Amino acid sequence: MTNSFYSFDELKKLGFKAIGESVLISRKASIYGLEKIELGSNIRIDDFCILSGKIKIGNYVHIGCLTSVTGGEALIMDDFSGISQGCRILTGSEDFLDWGFGNPTIPERYRNTKRASIKIGKFAVVGANSVICPGVTIGEGATVAACSVVTWSLQPWGVYASNRRISERDREGVLRTYAKYLDERNG
Repeated sequence: MTNSFYSFDELKKLGFKAIGESVLISRKASIYGLEKIELGSNIRIDDFCILSGKIKIGNYVHIGCLTSVTGGEALIMDDFSGISQGCRILTGSEDFLDWGFGNPTIPERYRNTKRASIKIGKFAVVGANSVICPGVTIGEGATVAACSVVTWSLQPWGVYASNRRISERDREGVLRTYAKYLDERNG
C-alpha cells in the first residue's frame, strides 16, 4: 500500500522553488505553481488542501485538511504557525459592493478584484473553518477562533473572534515553551 504522503524524493522532483527537510504533503492535496512555493522544514500539509499562488512557509508549520489558499497573491507563514482544517485563505477576492462582474471567466477589465498578500506571524494559529481576507496580517502569537472571518490585520498575542480581540494569549508561556524546545533540540 502506498503511503498517503509523498516521499521526500518525490517532493524534490515536483519542482518547488525551495524545500526543506521533513516535509509531509498529502498525495490528495492539489498544489498549483510549484515554482513559486518555498517550503521550510518540518511541515505537514494534509488531505484535500488546495494551494495556489506565491507561498512561503517557514519551519514547523501545519496546514489542516480541506484548507484552500487562493487568489493570486502571496501567503507568508512564519515558523511555528498553523492553519486548522477547513480554512479559506483568500489573497484575492471580488468586490461586489462596487462596479464589476464577479467570476474568473470574465475578462479582468470587467471585474473589480481586490488582491493583497496575507502574513501569518510566528506562533500564530488560525482556527478551523475560518476565512482570512486579502491584505490581512495575523500578528505574532495571535490566535483566531474557529469559524471567524478576519477582514483586517490582528495585533500580536491576542485571541480573536473574527476581528474582535476577546482575550490575551500567554506570550510568556509560549516563549518559555519555545526556549525549552530550543534547549532540548540543541542538547
